[in-house]
Amino acid sequence: ANKIYVWVATPLMEHLPAGASMIATEVASPFLTPFKLSLVAAFFLSIPYTLYQMWAFVAPGLYAHEKRLVLPLVASSTLLFYIGMLFAYYVVFPLVFAFLTGTVPDGVTVATDIAKYLDFILTLFFAFGMAFEVPIATFILVWMGVTTPESLVEKRPYIIVGAFSLGMLLTPPDVISQTLLALPMWLLFEVGVIAAKLFGKRPEEGHPESVDGDHRAVGPAAPTQTAAAVPTTPAPGEEFVRFEGDPSPEKESWRPDPDRFVPLTEAELDAQLDMIEAEEDAEAKADRSASALVERKLKDVQKKRDAGDTAGARRLLYEILAEGDADQVSVAKNILQQLDTD
Repeated sequence: ANKIYVWVATPLMEHLPAGASMIATEVASPFLTPFKLSLVAAFFLSIPYTLYQMWAFVAPGLYAHEKRLVLPLVASSTLLFYIGMLFAYYVVFPLVFAFLTGTVPDGVTVATDIAKYLDFILTLFFAFGMAFEVPIATFILVWMGVTTPESLVEKRPYIIVGAFSLGMLLTPPDVISQTLLALPMWLLFEVGVIAAKLFGKRPEEGHPESVDGDHRAVGPAAPTQTAAAVPTTPAPGEEFVRFEGDPSPEKESWRPDPDRFVPLTEAELDAQLDMIEAEEDAEAKADRSASALVERKLKDVQKKRDAGDTAGARRLLYEILAEGDADQVSVAKNILQQLDTD
């Protein structure tokens, strides 16, 4: 642990004035600080194994084309994270510490606490490691259909401003480390856009692949409006579309993808539209029937008023208030006001 700490502290100690050294301001710092560094180093070194375990957990539920994509992404993301850490150690640290120690006022001795220094470099290691994952994030967003390379190119000015803003938040408050984080993020963003243009196209929706790696046989499937059991054999008259490498339909059971979108035929689309129009016509007829019933009640109200049956007229008017439309309700209210004034 002590040797590891000496290695990570070398970029700072090389720029300390002659005779100066790092200090430990806490009683347990000489023991706990190298111990903490060992734990963090173990975590960083175990990243490939951790990602492999995650991959082994989710792999059985992935399609074959997804498996082919995940393995390169896991390997490249791990490699890029390590490259980001090495970039921070060999490029950023010497420049940052040379700048910081060179701006020390006269009469001030640089005596950096070992615990504070460890927190400082771990922040930079993590920031640069994550920043170098930008191409992976860009590629995944394009592959998932969240955005497109053309859209990302149009938003390049915002990406650049965001990179410098993120560099300001993730790095210590000095211009050098912020710039050295933002510039690689921008360049790696461009790399991610290029990779997305070249390799980011998803497999055709008409050619899904099974979880076990074999191609699913594709045949015309009748669309249903409600959830139904997925057939395990093709219906009479259906034909299989064979692709190179497909298993023989005589030997393999037919397993259509229930999530695959199947467009409606023209006849089925016309039938759907006719059904919607019929429902709208039925609703319109019901509304007209209710309106006609209220109109008859208004005529009955007038007849009862002429006959002197005020109580019967009021009863009908209250029914109109509950059943009529806006105009009929307005007429009923006016008649009630007339009855109240009589």
